[in-house]
Amino acid sequence: MFGSVGMPELLIILVIALIIFGPRKLPELGRSLGKSLGEFKRASNELRNTLEEEVRIEEQKEQRAKIEVEQNSAIDAARSPDSATTSPDGGRKDDDRTVNRTSTGTSA
Repeated sequence: MFGSVGMPELLIILVIALIIFGPRKLPELGRSLGKSLGEFKRASNELRNTLEEEVRIEEQKEQRAKIEVEQNSAIDAARSPDSATTSPDGGRKDDDRTVNRTSTGTSA
């Protein structure tokens, strides 16, 4: 937890703190330090969660934009073959040829 601080170093620090602050102030300082560390940990977790949320929102925006581009390109691709056979007003062009569906001219 403390990295390279071993048990002997920790005991020396506690003895010095006891000498400087006295036995009455030491528990109060310990509680204050514990509360401060807890508050710092809570704030750092909140910051981390906020950053992760922002990253997730940005990824969702990028995915939506990508899907929108793909949909638009699919719509354009679907429209482009029809554009050769449709008139500008959206209706189909009629062939100039007419189909005569009457009898063939053979008489009985």
